[in-house]
Amino acid sequence: MLELVFPKDTNYLGTAFGGFVLSLMDKAASVAAVRHARGAVVTARMDGVDFRLPIRVGDAVALDAHVVKVGRSSMQVRVDVFRENMASGEQQLATTGFFVFVAVDEDGKPCPVPPLVEGAGNAEADDRP
Repeated sequence: MLELVFPKDTNYLGTAFGGFVLSLMDKAASVAAVRHARGAVVTARMDGVDFRLPIRVGDAVALDAHVVKVGRSSMQVRVDVFRENMASGEQQLATTGFFVFVAVDEDGKPCPVPPLVEGAGNAEADDRP
C-alpha cells in the first residue's frame, strides 16, 4: 500500500499523526488477513507498535503487511511502514506493528482459517527490530 502525507494528516510539527499511521497500518493488515482467510475479518488487537522515525508532510508512506502466525480462527499480521522520499525513492523503516485479526462468518462468529504455508512470508517476522 502507498499513501501520501498531506498537511491534514499531520500535527503542528508537520509530522504524521500516530492515529493516521495506525489507521493505514490497520487497513494494510486487514487486506493481508482477508486474503489469507479468504473472507471477512475483524481487528481484535493492535500491539507492539514502535514509532522509530517521523513521517513528514510530502513523504510517501509505503506499507508492507503479511500474516506471520495463524491460530484456529485468528491471524497475527506484521506491518512495516516505510517513509519514502518521493524525489529520491529512498525508503527508511519508520514504524513496525503487530495486529491480530479474527475471521468471522456471516453471523459474526469466529470461523477457521487456512494454515500458514510453510516458507511463506518473512522468516524473521517474529523478531521485533
